[in-house]
Amino acid sequence: MIMELAPIGAILALLTKQVIKTAQAATDVVFEKESFKVLSKHLFDIEPVLRELQLKNPNDSEAARQALEFLETDVRKATNLVNKYKDCARFYLLIKCRHIVKEVQNVTRDIGKSLAALSLANVDVLQGVSKEAINRLQDEMQRAEFEACLSRLQIVDKLNQGLTEQKLNQGFANNILEEIARAVGVPVEPTVINKEMKSFRREMEEAANRKEKAEVLFLEQVIELLSRADAARDYEEIRKQYFQRLQIVEQLDPKDRYIEQFKAFTCCITGKVMEDPVSLSSTGTTCERSALKAWLEQGETTDPDSGEPLSDFSYRPNLQLSKSILEWKELNYCVGIRSCKGNLLSDIDSVEVALGQLQGLIRENPINKDWISIAGLTDIIISILPSTDSLDVKEKILITLKELIEENPTNKDKLVELGGFEYIIPCLILGRNMSEAAVDLLYELLHVGSSWKASFCEQLCKQSNAVEYLVAIHIGGDNDEKAGEILTRLFEGNELATVRAAKTGWYEPLVGHINRTGSESLRVELVRGIVSMELNERDLKLLGEEGLIPSLLEMASGNIESKEISLSALSKLSICKENKNLIASSGGVPLVIKLMCSFQFRTFIINKCLDILEKLSSRGDGTRFFVDENGMKLDQESIVGSLFAFLQNPRPSYTLHKPALYTLLAILKSESELIEECVFTSDGVSLVLPFLDNSDPDIKKAAINLLYIFSEYKTEANEYLQRPLRIETLMGFLDNRNRDAQMAAAGLLANLMKSERLLIKKLIELNGLKAIVNALRTGAMDVKENILTALFPFTDDPTDVDSQRYMVELGAYPLLVSLVKEGSDIAKERAACLIANLSSSTPKLTVFHKRANNYWCFSYNKLDNRLCCVHGGLCTVSTTFCMLEANALPELVNVLIEKVEPAAFQAIRAISTLIWNDSCVEGGAWALHGTCGIRPLLEVLNWGTDSLKEEALRVLEKVFMCREMVEYYGLEAKEILSGLMISCQSNNIHISGNLPREGLYRVLLLVERRSRSSSSLNR
Repeated sequence: MIMELAPIGAILALLTKQVIKTAQAATDVVFEKESFKVLSKHLFDIEPVLRELQLKNPNDSEAARQALEFLETDVRKATNLVNKYKDCARFYLLIKCRHIVKEVQNVTRDIGKSLAALSLANVDVLQGVSKEAINRLQDEMQRAEFEACLSRLQIVDKLNQGLTEQKLNQGFANNILEEIARAVGVPVEPTVINKEMKSFRREMEEAANRKEKAEVLFLEQVIELLSRADAARDYEEIRKQYFQRLQIVEQLDPKDRYIEQFKAFTCCITGKVMEDPVSLSSTGTTCERSALKAWLEQGETTDPDSGEPLSDFSYRPNLQLSKSILEWKELNYCVGIRSCKGNLLSDIDSVEVALGQLQGLIRENPINKDWISIAGLTDIIISILPSTDSLDVKEKILITLKELIEENPTNKDKLVELGGFEYIIPCLILGRNMSEAAVDLLYELLHVGSSWKASFCEQLCKQSNAVEYLVAIHIGGDNDEKAGEILTRLFEGNELATVRAAKTGWYEPLVGHINRTGSESLRVELVRGIVSMELNERDLKLLGEEGLIPSLLEMASGNIESKEISLSALSKLSICKENKNLIASSGGVPLVIKLMCSFQFRTFIINKCLDILEKLSSRGDGTRFFVDENGMKLDQESIVGSLFAFLQNPRPSYTLHKPALYTLLAILKSESELIEECVFTSDGVSLVLPFLDNSDPDIKKAAINLLYIFSEYKTEANEYLQRPLRIETLMGFLDNRNRDAQMAAAGLLANLMKSERLLIKKLIELNGLKAIVNALRTGAMDVKENILTALFPFTDDPTDVDSQRYMVELGAYPLLVSLVKEGSDIAKERAACLIANLSSSTPKLTVFHKRANNYWCFSYNKLDNRLCCVHGGLCTVSTTFCMLEANALPELVNVLIEKVEPAAFQAIRAISTLIWNDSCVEGGAWALHGTCGIRPLLEVLNWGTDSLKEEALRVLEKVFMCREMVEYYGLEAKEILSGLMISCQSNNIHISGNLPREGLYRVLLLVERRSRSSSSLNR
């Protein structure tokens, strides 16, 4: 009536406002918003059309008014639809999603039809309006096709199928409730779910008020199903129900363990207590539904109890009996729980029985999970876990607790409140079965449906050893899948937990988080964890293999904090050869050198760069890894120059000087061509020498090694001798247990002694010779080789007997003999040379004793045994350096037998000192004979070099001046000498450049003459 009386312009104005209001409201609907969004857009598109009609004075005809009335009605339907679903319960909206979308589609099409009618009624007026746009709009609206979200439709279909198939079990309820909650954005928490369920019930009540019976019946079924889910259960109602049953049970005898069922509870077909009792309509006989159905399907036509013929085969649920059976069962549950409580408080055997009973109760009816907890049994069970020593009981407790909390958020909360984590975690390392049960329990405890409970994960992560034990299980292969899932979730909530995992040897999560995270501060904290760890070489290698190094190099280009922590980690990793290669191939070395040379950075950063370079060059690798990412070698001279720059730094800094010295040392050992540059251009000796005065032994060690290398090129000792303290430092390194340091000190000393005899005096004054001899006694063989060279200046001057005596008094002689016997070839050569030098002084140190009849000490019957058989006086090692007293001759002869040429030359030279003085020839010959030394000398003529043969001939010429020696060795000597002579004559050559053929002839002639002389005497 109002629309009939009101001007058409006013009607259009009111309708326009209603359209705009509805369009705006439709945008606020959050459920199936895509459909409402399309409706809203179309309504907004209608608004300009209505305003245009107002301006054009539309026809005030009956057709126009009727079209407007239709449009107003349809818009009002849209408004009601928007208002209806804007504030509905979310569960209800999902259940009705298909219907809601259909409603939105229909109202959109209806509005399109009304808009078309309005357009026809105002054809003339709309000529000025875009007719094409109006036609397109009304056409789109009439053809609108809306579809609900596919995932929601799948949930609804699954729900409908479950209701049709009567899937009323708790598992299906839990699953479908979780899916519905996730689809509508609701957490599966009991408090939230109960709130949603209350709203859902209000929707059912409103449907009942609207007399929508079919919808009410459907909603009742859905609510009944969802109410079976753990998260939807009303805990207070369950608690109330338990205590109601308990009041009845408490009236029974405490000894009662079971309440017998009534006969009516038993199915006459199966003989068992019924689960779903139904009664036959014709006889009232009650049976189990499934049993009765099977009875009838078999063609039976009689009552299964009485046998009477059935006139009606229909049956109906016996709700009252079903309720009575349930009450009887619940009473028995309470009796069982009471019995279990008593057993749990008894002996260990009873505890095990009780746990088995509890598992049976839980499996029989899920309500027992709550009742067991309400009865306080959870508290008792968890208290037994740490106190019992029985592993079987512990395992059974874990299994029972897992069943108790399964799909029961309330019990999970209680277990955690009771400190469950604290008691469960120690079980993770009590054997395979126990760890499996513990992991299963934790896995269930941390879940809410198929989701993880963040607060519980956080609590577990904070527990001592939780992460560590789970890692041990995961990487050990015991129940590793679930343990791995738990750890992954813990790491998502607390990235720093990956550090704890890494400390147990599982580095993948930590490195993965470092590589993936976009947070620089988090990266820093994670890498700080690596730096704080004690890692062996295997661990370092694993970290490199996991891909950590590229991220560290990336961080090294970040802010100061990132630089410091990443360089610290790289320093730690770079001790491992595999990681050295990764750093080099990733272009890390040029970056490190660049940072090292950027003096504006903190000393800490420069120090870490130097540490990295030191480790990259350590273990004999030298400059192998000093390359760019393409493997091209870096400018080594530039690197050496930068290192010298740090050594010139006037600020005393152990942290900078030590790695700089050791890196320089490694480079020079690897790149020998740079040594001369360092010595003469960079004045390396002057730069390194002051470090001998440093108090740090590591710096001193590096300095002594560098000076040893430099001394190969620059041996003037003036700089080295400016301070006595440096000589003491040098001697100290001879006593050092470090082989490299000993070797360097001995080598440096040997090189210096070659050109500076003044050093002998200094060493004696500073008691340095004692340190040298001691190093000869205790050092490694290569150290001893250098020490022997350093001792030459103490023995090679025949006029400086005092230096020789001082060396001998310090116990050097026996050490020399020992080295001739057991040393390396080089050591044998040098020791023999030193013995030769000492033995050369023996004749002049011996006090000569002349004998009656001019017989010498080699005549055993007439000489005093106290006199030396060679030197004719009282010889000792310490006073005359006598080779015989030192027992050196047998070892020198053995060198000839071994045919070691350099050592053999010095051995012959030493042997020759026994016969070189005319007064000692005969005694020396007998001494050689006594040690079987003459035949090896003859053999030298067969295998030795020219110079060695020359020395041997000189000794033999002296030996064969003794007639007795010719008698012993004449034939053998003539054979060897003749053969050698023939060879020389045929080739017209000399034995050597210094010994002419006449010399060989002279020795041969001497043997021949002595042989004939001996033959004449014998005749």
